[in-house]
Amino acid sequence: MIKRTFGTAALVLALAGGMTALPASNAHADTASVKCHLRFNLAGWSLIYKHAEGSGTVRCDNGQRASVKIAVVGGGLTAGKYKITNGTGEISTVNGIKDVFGDYAQAGADAGIVKSANAQVLTKGTTSLALAGTGEGVNLGISAGKFTITPR
Repeated sequence: MIKRTFGTAALVLALAGGMTALPASNAHADTASVKCHLRFNLAGWSLIYKHAEGSGTVRCDNGQRASVKIAVVGGGLTAGKYKITNGTGEISTVNGIKDVFGDYAQAGADAGIVKSANAQVLTKGTTSLALAGTGEGVNLGISAGKFTITPR
């Protein structure tokens, strides 16, 4: 009971602060000057377990480009089904497109019926991914998990 209460309290504090605490990375943040842009579509569902899949394109300011696959998994006190169309993401503190790929920590609170909007900032070491999108569906709850970007 104590462990569950502590875990829930930690999640609530992380959500209230709007930030997810992650260990510091030894990446060269001071030399990472490339910015990348993500356009994506995503659809998923949640009922305690959260699952979504999608695809998109990443374009970087240095000319690099890649088609990508997106997966979102996690858990929490959630329920719903949703779809995001024409979502966007800004990825900063990278040296190139290879730094974009991987798992980003995600935590959030959602509430929406029919049309809804969502914005959040995810992190992977020193790399930040700011997501924004509008969609439709029904979603309610608090969740934590990971947002994964892989080459397609």
